Amino acid sequence: MARKYSPKAGKKVEKVMHEFKEGDLKSGRSNKKVTSRKQAIAIGLSEAREAGAKVPKKATGKKAASKKKTATKKKTASKKTATKKKTAAKKSTTKKAATKKKTAAKKSTTKKTARKKTATKKSK
Repeated sequence: MARKYSPKAGKKVEKVMHEFKEGDLKSGRSNKKVTSRKQAIAIGLSEAREAGAKVPKKATGKKAASKKKTATKKKTASKKTATKKKTAAKKSTTKKAATKKKTAAKKSTTKKTARKKTATKKSK
């Protein structure tokens, strides 16, 4: 189904496309030269909207909405896996530290008992 644009909108887009082809079209805040044809058309339609021309609303149909949803799902899934990995790493490091402490404690107690045994043997 074709979109219905007013003649005023068509003129505006035509003017912007002429600027684009000459290399004079620049984007909003950054004031960089526009190199994309699609971006030039979008700028023309935006200016037409501001001028009050009849232009359909920006596309927020099912396809665009579903793309956004899948992108957010992927992002949240990757965030979850990253946090799981971090917590698993923290747990493993704490377990390693705990086992090191235990082994160190065992070694120190065995050293103490060995010292005691040697001390009692020497005294006899």
